[in-house]
Parts: sequence; C-alpha cells; structure tokens
Amino acid sequence: MRVIVLDTTIRRGLVDSAYNKHVAQCRTAASQLGIPSLRGITLNDFNAKSNTLDDRIRRRAQHVISENDRAQQAAKALERGDIQTFGQLMNASHISLRDDYEVSNPELNIMVELAQKQSDYYSARMTGAGFGGCAIALVQKEVANTFVENICSSYQKHTGLQPNIYICEASDGVKVLD
Repeated sequence: MRVIVLDTTIRRGLVDSAYNKHVAQCRTAASQLGIPSLRGITLNDFNAKSNTLDDRIRRRAQHVISENDRAQQAAKALERGDIQTFGQLMNASHISLRDDYEVSNPELNIMVELAQKQSDYYSARMTGAGFGGCAIALVQKEVANTFVENICSSYQKHTGLQPNIYICEASDGVKVLD
C-alpha cells in the first residue's frame, strides 16, 4: 500500500476561513449538552440528545463525535490488518468533513472524487484543517504510478490546475546510524 499526498495547490487561509467559528460552535454544542468537551459523549448518547441543538451546531458536533468514533474503529481495523474497513472509514471521514463540518472546498472534493474513481484504491479524504490544501489517498503499491498519472491529468482537466502529488512510503523512522 502507498499513501499518496494530493496537493490541490489551493492554499488554505484559516485566518480568513470559518474555522474559528466552527470550533466555537462545537464548544456551544458541548455546553448545551452539559459536557466539558465533545469527547465526553458517545455517538449513541449524542444521537439520543442532539435533537435539542440548532441544526448547524448539531452537524458540527456530529462530525467531531463521529470522527472520534471513526478514529477508534480505524485503529482496531489497522490492528486486524483490515485495510478495506480502514478505507471505508477514511471515505466516511471526508463526507463528514465536507457535509457536517463544512471545511472542504470544490478543489478538495474534486480531488477526492477523482481518487475514489480510480481502480485499486482503498480510500481518499481531505487532510489538515481544510479550506484548501491536500487530500490523501491509499492505493495498492503496484498501481501507484498509474494512479498518480490519472489523477494529475483528470484534476488538471476538471480544474485547470496542475496538482503536486507525492507517493509516500512508510519507513522505520529516525534512528541513530552507526
């Protein structure tokens, strides 16, 4: 498997974005639910109590709580070596970031959709704080170069932009050399 970084070349501007407003909306949701933070409630308990929240605040909180749940499920899937489930969770994460937290943008959505249409891919989602920047995709090692070629031409065709794409490979990390 390869992790492929898909840079949309759209720079994000968190200062000018609604990011701080989203964070404040999550704090409001936690306060209205009577908890110190959104990590203090399960998805089931949130679903039982969320009808008291304003729709936009509910969607912001739903993203955070469901993302916490997805992260726990993803860790278990990786422990089992279940890359298919892991990929489904990544795909669901992008949908939640796009629809509930609303931090995606057209170029990120196009990039993710194009990646998801490729064969031999596992998953794709935006990464980082949103409002531009990068997506990541997990693809089979054997098709990584073809995947990159297809994404480059398709993204440029759809947006008129030339993406920056990087194929990454896991390593042992930093260590002392003798």
